[in-house]
Amino acid sequence: MKQKLVLVGNGMAGIRALEELFKHNTSGEAGSDLYDITVIGAEPHPNYNRIMLSPVLAGEKTIDEIILNSREWYTENNITLLTGDPAVEISRVKKSVITESGKTLAYDRLLIATGSNPFIIPVPGADKEGVLGFRDIHDVDRMIDAAKHHGKAVVIGGGLLGLEAANGLMKQGMAVTVVHLLDALMERQLDKPASALLKASLEQRGMKFLMEAQTAEITGDKRVSGVKFADGSQIDADLVVMAVGIVPNIELAQQAGIYCERGIVVNDTMQTYDPIIYAVGECVQHRKQCYGLVAPLFEQAKVAANHLAQVGSTRYIGSLISTKLKVTGIDLFSAGEFNEQEGDEVLQLQDVASGVYKKLVIRDNVIKGAVLYGETMDGTWYFSLMRDATSIKDFRKTVLFGQHDLGDAGHGDETRVMALPNDAEICGCNGVSKGDIVEAISKNGLFTLEEVRAHTKASSSCGSCTGLVEAILASTVGEGYEATPSKKAICGCTDLGHDEVIDAIRIHELKTMQEVRHFLEWKTPDGCAVCRPALNYYLLTRWPEDYQDDAQSRFINERVHGNIQKDGSYSVIPRIFGGQTSAEQLMALGKIAEKWMVPTVKFTGGQRIDMIGLSKEQLPGIWGDLADAGFVSGHAYGKALRTVKTCVGSEWCRFGTQDSTRLGIMLEEDTWGSWMPHKFKLAVSGCPRNCAEATIKDIGVVCVDSGYEIHVGGNGGIKVRVTDLLCKVKTEAEVREYCGAFIQKYREEAHYGERSAPWVERVGLSSIKQAIVEDAESRKAFYARFKISQKAVQIDPWKARAEGKAAHEFTPLKIAG
Repeated sequence: MKQKLVLVGNGMAGIRALEELFKHNTSGEAGSDLYDITVIGAEPHPNYNRIMLSPVLAGEKTIDEIILNSREWYTENNITLLTGDPAVEISRVKKSVITESGKTLAYDRLLIATGSNPFIIPVPGADKEGVLGFRDIHDVDRMIDAAKHHGKAVVIGGGLLGLEAANGLMKQGMAVTVVHLLDALMERQLDKPASALLKASLEQRGMKFLMEAQTAEITGDKRVSGVKFADGSQIDADLVVMAVGIVPNIELAQQAGIYCERGIVVNDTMQTYDPIIYAVGECVQHRKQCYGLVAPLFEQAKVAANHLAQVGSTRYIGSLISTKLKVTGIDLFSAGEFNEQEGDEVLQLQDVASGVYKKLVIRDNVIKGAVLYGETMDGTWYFSLMRDATSIKDFRKTVLFGQHDLGDAGHGDETRVMALPNDAEICGCNGVSKGDIVEAISKNGLFTLEEVRAHTKASSSCGSCTGLVEAILASTVGEGYEATPSKKAICGCTDLGHDEVIDAIRIHELKTMQEVRHFLEWKTPDGCAVCRPALNYYLLTRWPEDYQDDAQSRFINERVHGNIQKDGSYSVIPRIFGGQTSAEQLMALGKIAEKWMVPTVKFTGGQRIDMIGLSKEQLPGIWGDLADAGFVSGHAYGKALRTVKTCVGSEWCRFGTQDSTRLGIMLEEDTWGSWMPHKFKLAVSGCPRNCAEATIKDIGVVCVDSGYEIHVGGNGGIKVRVTDLLCKVKTEAEVREYCGAFIQKYREEAHYGERSAPWVERVGLSSIKQAIVEDAESRKAFYARFKISQKAVQIDPWKARAEGKAAHEFTPLKIAG
């Protein structure tokens, strides 16, 4: 028999807890396997997106458009929903909740999510008609009605909520004055220079301000007529909106004898002092901290659901807050301790003409706080550096300029991404447009990057469009955007991150996926499509001689050695080492293409030949013929070594200093078949003119008169990142050793799905140099493991042919027929 779970509060945090609870179901049925659920809501509406009240006030959205969970959703999940009937009493002795209409609801578990109330300044006249808070749909309705009949509004409070209310009332046709007690707007999110820029911009839009003004009285008879200040001055007003903060709604809990301070006090499992009563959201106080933004409330909801589901493996330890906001079309971002303290360093950039301001607070080469105004695209990167305590020592000269620049391949200035037309393609891998993403976010109430990926597939493949997707997400949902979770789990099957899983595999010598999932207490015994490829990769990397690669844990492109095209056909790319071929090879490729009637044969940008338009059924046969002709897979489809681009070098070029083609072939022969956390590209340029574009590759070798420069961590495509110089060496043998050691360190330590460019930035070039350049013993150990790994995955096609193996075994993985 199911237990009874009662949720008091029909807001975003409480309903998110139920959604997270449903994810723990094993029966596959809607609703909860463990509980009969009743939700008590004080408002007459189903759950809606409170963050989107400002667009409703501004006339940009309707109430129906911000509903997150329709009444049908409650019915489909077997939830009894009571709306417009607030809870008025909790009886802990009888384990029941009594509503205003007199209903008594018994519970075995109780979840309190009563949110917060607007703080109304206790001044004379605060109870007059026309004095409102700004907290729910009823407040918005009253503001819109007032705007139809009156012309002058005063908003008390120059924080985010006050400015959004002022903007909405201006769009409703009212003349608005914002009154603020302090000398800077949004002082909790911005420093004074950024605040001054914001104020000037809003004044240009027609918003008026009274700064350092202390409200003393609301004047008028029955209805408000004005606001009087402590200095004796006053202004006329037909409407006064109080937006000076929120107060946790704890009255119901206090009356029930549940221990409260500023909020309902909870522990790390979101339990109150009564162990069968949980609480989440703005009503909660955790470790002396109350939160008002959505991202930490959703983290709380996930933990509460985990314990209500009797899994009990997670704890909430607090949130590092970042705020990415849009105030009347102005981009703002802030995070951490952005007001410097003694001993802090400040990096600052201000471009008055462009309206751009950036400030980073640095302590011991670690970012402690950030404020961005006007150009906020790199906010998520700064927040990630801050969260991971990444040293910026290696790139502090350029850190203010952001993580990357967009070249001609991009979609324009990322800070203007919302100005793109709806049909602009954002994710080229999956053909997802800006309009698709915006619609998915709005229609489904999405708040995180992972949710957008799940609904649209945008940024779920190569990841190069992640920044654009995040920009759309942040612009669409404003302060509700969860830019970077406090801890990123591999997937929903576990709360462990990539590093924890990698360490466990190494320390405890876990050698099969079953061992990993059992030892680390996976929530789903067989894993999922997200974690299986990652675990397969980590095990293959750590135990190349012991672990048997699981083809079914690979994506279809990797299983069949073909890159799927938009019409469902496949392209096949055999490897041509270093881009150097022979007449015999070319004739063989021509005959094979003719035999299989390949619709399109194309030279790729990576010096290879692409046979495009094949059916899945043709792949084993054509690969058999290619293997008979001596070709192995070019891995154009996989998280593996893709290309090694070379120029002709000293053998033919009058500028060449070294034989770059020969060296490129050596490196490709060393590395082909090597599975990586992500796609991986090399290049060798025969001189500093860099015709092979070595300085935007994962590894680039530039030949110079005195030897070779080894560059690492580059990236082309939409997000261009120039390489960092790892070191200079004198011989080809040293190039092979240093490159192999770098590759192996990346393979062993990067997260599955992480390109080398963000990995280098995350761990720091200094730590890589220490392990590869400065510590010869460490380098040789990495290189030795690299060679062991390569021996396990590479197959010599000629040897295999001599031994009479089947044609499809000539490639590193068997072809799935």
